[in-house]
Amino acid sequence: MAVMMPKPSQAILARRAAIVGALRAIVPGEGVVDAANEMAVFESDGLTAYRQMPLVVVLPDTVAQVAAVLAYCHANDIPVVPRGSGTSLSGGALPLEDGVLLVLSKFNKVIEIDYDNRCAVVQPGVTNLGITKAVEGEGFYYAPDPSSQIACSIGGNVAENSGGVHCLKYGLTANNVLGIEFVTIEGEVMRLGGKHLDAEGYDLIGLMTGSEGLLGVVTEVTVRILQKPETARAVLIGFPTSEQAGECVAAIIAKGIIPGGMEMMDRPAIHAAEDFVHAGYPRDVEALLIVELDGPGAEVDHLLAEVEAIANANGAVTCRVSQSDEERAAFWAGRKAAFPAVGRISPDYYCMDGTIPRKELPKVLAGMKAMSEKYGLRVANVFHAGDGNLHPLILYDANKEGELHRAEEFGNDILRLCVAVGGVLTGEHGVGVEKRDLMPEMFNEDDLKHQQRVKCAFDAKHLLNPGKVFPQLHRCAELGRMHVHKGQVAFPDLPRF
Repeated sequence: MAVMMPKPSQAILARRAAIVGALRAIVPGEGVVDAANEMAVFESDGLTAYRQMPLVVVLPDTVAQVAAVLAYCHANDIPVVPRGSGTSLSGGALPLEDGVLLVLSKFNKVIEIDYDNRCAVVQPGVTNLGITKAVEGEGFYYAPDPSSQIACSIGGNVAENSGGVHCLKYGLTANNVLGIEFVTIEGEVMRLGGKHLDAEGYDLIGLMTGSEGLLGVVTEVTVRILQKPETARAVLIGFPTSEQAGECVAAIIAKGIIPGGMEMMDRPAIHAAEDFVHAGYPRDVEALLIVELDGPGAEVDHLLAEVEAIANANGAVTCRVSQSDEERAAFWAGRKAAFPAVGRISPDYYCMDGTIPRKELPKVLAGMKAMSEKYGLRVANVFHAGDGNLHPLILYDANKEGELHRAEEFGNDILRLCVAVGGVLTGEHGVGVEKRDLMPEMFNEDDLKHQQRVKCAFDAKHLLNPGKVFPQLHRCAELGRMHVHKGQVAFPDLPRF
């Protein structure tokens, strides 16, 4: 494993039998898995380059069981890694050798659908697409739509603040969650928000969303549901260069047009997706934009004409508008299947996630091309172009000596470039273990310490998902320590409590 994880506690490993027995008393029946061959399916998440067996796997099916497991682990200083469907691409659900893997997949019920208040209350194991399936009969849907939406769970979406192709207009998970129930590491059940639009005080829902399992374990989520638009049409626009496609994206947004979705793919990704799905993508272009406009029919027709004019002004060589919902779905099917499609042309690939200002896209694409030559590895690019969220897919063969390491270094250089041009390390996949050691590229030591102070407020013992996000973890006592210099504390006139 290239990424170093905390050294396992030998004291915990020596107590494994007793720990398993105690957990079986809390979650009886088949809720505790401790056989090595049965735990093997949990040894990694979507970032399969990194694997590690957990101490034990626990699959509770009630909130009371979750609370009891966490309280037991807190009392006995046992680390806990929460896990949803395991689709995380940053190693966020990577198990710990001396930790309990707490799997929420049995929490898979839609508790309530409230059309009057435009929301649904669901358990965290419900899949992203499952929410839309539950409400589409009444003409509603759940807007955030990651490519893994058929499998990823809403609890995991909350943990990573997941996005998707339609988040440009309708927002990320954070913009579509109204309330959550979660359990602290001490076993206390807490509720934040509800069906109402906003809550007073600190935005604790915003804090929990994207916290990557470091602050608590989500056991219920209230999400916003939207009525399906009257009309939705998509247009495929091909360009002779990726730079022209990037300029077109910037021009569309500058015009004040906010599409429902705006995605970009380069030539390798286009060909892989077309070979896999047969969506009708043009093969003679270097870059392809998929732009979807939605709303009243007259508005969509007007905006389509505007987008086509902008595309032509930026050198588009092909422009094809969907003529039916089936054709529009086919356009998106290719994009949604881009990741598995690339898996057909390479033994392995490393899916990256960084975000940049849209205007920097040509510079970053040129930089990635140079890096591809430097590391001797191909790269296919898929972007949430409207909000600058990049997903480069670095192609490699793990069976060839050194290729995984080169892929990792290639990915690190891409993320450093994202930060250098004014972007950030992640748009929706999270930090996990993948980007953990790159955090100092974006944050200074004081920034990281302040983030860890938030962690300490929720989890003073650092038992929830340790080894993730922070490159160097400080004990809470160290972070709270007062610095005294030559007998004087900083700001001596301030009252101390």
